[in-house]
Amino acid sequence: MARVDEVIRSRLVSDVALVNQISAYIIGAGGKRIRPRLVLLFAEALGFHGPERFELAAIVEFIHTATLLHDDVVDESGLRRGRKTANALFGNAASVLVGDFLYSRAFQMMVAVDRMRVLAVLADATNVIAEGEVLQLMNMHDADLAVESYLRVIRFKTAKLFEASARLGAVLAEAAPALEEACADYGRSLGTAFQLVDDLLDYEGATTELGKNVGDDLREGKPTLPLLVAMARANQAERTLIRHAIEQGEVARLPEIVEIVRHTGAIEATRDAARAEADVALRCAAMLPPSGAREALLELCVRSVERSS
Repeated sequence: MARVDEVIRSRLVSDVALVNQISAYIIGAGGKRIRPRLVLLFAEALGFHGPERFELAAIVEFIHTATLLHDDVVDESGLRRGRKTANALFGNAASVLVGDFLYSRAFQMMVAVDRMRVLAVLADATNVIAEGEVLQLMNMHDADLAVESYLRVIRFKTAKLFEASARLGAVLAEAAPALEEACADYGRSLGTAFQLVDDLLDYEGATTELGKNVGDDLREGKPTLPLLVAMARANQAERTLIRHAIEQGEVARLPEIVEIVRHTGAIEATRDAARAEADVALRCAAMLPPSGAREALLELCVRSVERSS
């Protein structure tokens, strides 16, 4: 990861001062860096040790960071990773444009790697992520959203880049098609589990631990799984309260809604759904040859689901 950070810093350089300032701010916020870790771990697990793995790890982090910049503008978010969002600090226009810069820089780096299969995987991923963003926008404030429609957004918007990151390690190692698909399945399932936990933490965590404001999903009118499960299990008065909050993006009665989510068992049901996805990822990782990288991938499944931030 230290090598990846070196690549990130060197590739962020621009002749435009504001690009440097915002890019450094958002990248410097840190984060779990799970996506670049997946590139490195799968490459190592399959025996690839070339320098391209550091470039691809940095590329997926740039793509992820670009989506964060755009997401925070769309969601009107003011806090991420415990700090002000770039849009809150520099304005919406600058955040969108620097997000575009990061996307285009990522594609410059892909071309430099000079492997058409890599370009195909990442071009497909960025397109699907964009579709997921639009799907989520269409689902806003829809209290009648089907669980499968909610999961579709997760698989497009979040899990697709996890999937691409895992697949890239296999592509670099020129793994057999079946093994490449197992790697991709791992990433897709882990990414789905990761987002499910993120969604439940919006009703279980604390702002200081999450690095974002508790209740943000509700304020934005996002009908996530904890709310959908709570509505299915709650009484009529509780359902009416949750429906109104989703449709209006209202957080005035957030403590009551959190209590409903908790006493209906929606938080544990969501974590169980995340565990089921993580179990799929575990089975996929078990197909890899024994190594320290495989053990790290197995451990990542457990840690991603049982985390509290």
